Amino acid sequence: MRRIERPSPNHDERGAAIDMLVLHYTGMTSGEAALKRLCDPAAKVSAHYTLDEGGTVYALVPEERRAWHAGVSHWAGATNINARSIGIELVNPGHEFGYRPFPEEQIAALITLCHSILVRHPIPSARVLGHSDVAPARKEDPGELFPWARLANAGIGLWPTSGDSNLKAGALARFGYDPDAPLDKVITAFQRHFRPCRLDGVWDEECAALLHGLLEKFSRPAL
Repeated sequence: MRRIERPSPNHDERGAAIDMLVLHYTGMTSGEAALKRLCDPAAKVSAHYTLDEGGTVYALVPEERRAWHAGVSHWAGATNINARSIGIELVNPGHEFGYRPFPEEQIAALITLCHSILVRHPIPSARVLGHSDVAPARKEDPGELFPWARLANAGIGLWPTSGDSNLKAGALARFGYDPDAPLDKVITAFQRHFRPCRLDGVWDEECAALLHGLLEKFSRPAL
C-alpha cells in the first residue's frame, strides 16, 4: 500500500473517543480536484485519508485530530460524528459526475488501511458506516456499488443474514439510523448499504429480514 503525506489544515480537537469509521466517495471530477478541496482552508472540509483509484493512500489529517467529513449527521443518538470517527474518502466521481464501480486496487488498499485503523481503535463492526448511513437526508455515498459484503468478509463492518421479516421500518432507529430523518430517505440509505439491488425507499419483508439479522449481530455501545 503506497502512502503519501498530503497534510490538510482543516482539523481541530476531537473531544471524544474514536468509535466509528465513516466511508465516503469524493464525488468530484478527479482525485486531484478532491485532494485540493480537502486541503483548501476556505473549503472547511477534510478527511483523515483519501484513496485514489490506483490504491495510493493520501494521509491528510492525523487520526488523533477531528477531520471535517461527516457534516450534519446522526448515529445511535450521537450528532457530533466527526468528533468520534475516522473518515476515509474514496476517489470516485459519484452519482453527479458518472458513478462507477470501485477498482480492485482501491478496495484492496482500503481493506489494508481499515485493518490498520481497527488495530489502533476499538471500533465495533456495527459502527463501520457510509456517509449516507449517518446523513441519509443529504448524502448517497459511498453508494450502491460499494462492496460492503466484501469488507464484512474481511472483518470490516457487518453484513446481514436474513431473520424475522416482521420488523417495522421504525426499528431502523434501534440499529442507529436517525429517527427524525425522513423515513423514505432512511430506508433508501439502509438499502444502499445492505440491499443495493433495489433502491426504492419502500420497506418490505426483505428489508425487515435483513435488519433483524443485523440486530442479532450487534449490541450497541453506550454513548
